[in-house]
Amino acid sequence: MESKPNYSIHLDAKYHFLERIDIPGMIDACDEQWFNQTLCELNDSVVRLGIIHGEFHWHKHDEEDEFFLVLDGKLLIDLEKETIELSRHEAFTIPKGVVHRTRAPEKTVILMVEKAGVQPTGD
Repeated sequence: MESKPNYSIHLDAKYHFLERIDIPGMIDACDEQWFNQTLCELNDSVVRLGIIHGEFHWHKHDEEDEFFLVLDGKLLIDLEKETIELSRHEAFTIPKGVVHRTRAPEKTVILMVEKAGVQPTGD
């Protein structure tokens, strides 16, 4: 069985309404290989910042869709029959129930939008 990287996933909203969100500062301060921080809550969703290098495990979300936007780097999204490659400022949406995994061959910064309460590691 392959080992999983040490995921650093923070589900607490770091910022609240009417607060400036310092994404460059968070990127500069990050020294982890797989970092995921909920930035804020928005209606019934959350916006998360991911700073990643390596691969996540295969998983799916039974009740939630996921949106990925690459701010910097390269994100690979493996689906069962294809791999989607996203570069800076490209985005992709995965519908609920679709098995997938994300990979980053280099340090990559992404924004994710998903329903509040989602388990980032999958169902």
